[in-house]
Amino acid sequence: MNLLNKGQMNKKINIGISIGDINGIGPEVILKTFKDNRMLDFCVPIIFGSSKVISFYKRHFKFKQPNLNVIKNLENINDKQVNVFEIDIDNVKINFGKEEQVSGKHSMKSIEMACNFLKKNKIDALVTAPINKKSIQKNVKEFVGHTEYLENNFKGNSLMLMVSDAMKIAFVSGHIPLSSVKEKITKDIILSKFNILHDSLIKDFNITSPKIAILGLNPHAGEEGMLGNEELNVIIPAIDELKKMNKLAFGPYPADSFFNNRNLNAFDGILSMYHDQGLTPFKTISFYDGVNYTCGLDIIRTSPVHGTAYSISGKDMANERSFRNAIFLACEIHKNRKILNTTN
Repeated sequence: MNLLNKGQMNKKINIGISIGDINGIGPEVILKTFKDNRMLDFCVPIIFGSSKVISFYKRHFKFKQPNLNVIKNLENINDKQVNVFEIDIDNVKINFGKEEQVSGKHSMKSIEMACNFLKKNKIDALVTAPINKKSIQKNVKEFVGHTEYLENNFKGNSLMLMVSDAMKIAFVSGHIPLSSVKEKITKDIILSKFNILHDSLIKDFNITSPKIAILGLNPHAGEEGMLGNEELNVIIPAIDELKKMNKLAFGPYPADSFFNNRNLNAFDGILSMYHDQGLTPFKTISFYDGVNYTCGLDIIRTSPVHGTAYSISGKDMANERSFRNAIFLACEIHKNRKILNTTN
């Protein structure tokens, strides 16, 4: 067994940061996060973006910190500064709160460059600032979102996992119309999503035998078929099969009464049937502290739970807690994976 020595375990990790939409609050929350120099005790941040943009925001908000180290080669990173890997974009101009083609171009170049270094193992994890998909699609029509882009470029099957101190919740169906949810609730899909969540809780969060709650689809979890048959015909058979695999799967629970402290403390993870069923309580409880983690892939990617927040861009109103927690979570998952790899 090849155990890591103390020096290896305490080595700071390289966190790649995609800049997000430059007209949104991404640059603001990045700078606010690293105004506290203690953040550099945990990681070496590398922002992929234009140094002109970062410097503009620093001047605009009159931030004295953080100190910036502009580089064009990763060999020149400084672990005591915030590194900015230069991306040259013509005609860069900040227009707070505006959806523009040039901001989309910058966002996409930042993502592409960060992922390129992630593939080469030059950075250890990726934290993405919020983007505007429409701005990116003005340059790259086929772009759907971070998750889909990452799944197409790395190994594994992705699953959106929302993480906070209160809960870890994943979803059987994602960004689809409510009218299409029912057709996505199949036994095979539930088993697949459950297993991705289960494996992530073990590998990424160091939970030995995760206990997972599965929510029902219909009001009151169908009330024994009176309010829908999906629980009886699909969800319960899936849970029964998981139990035969010795997985700690429980439910289906009615979503309207599940999200209380007793239940949240009783389970390591939650599998929701659709987007708003899980994200509404999550954001109500953990909006400022929560993190979006793309689990199931061979790389680590986290992001804040908020979007570009155009309405408050440039006004020094953005709260950086979610972005800061995204940095912390990426560091924690990297550490847990390293421990797991050395004990297997």
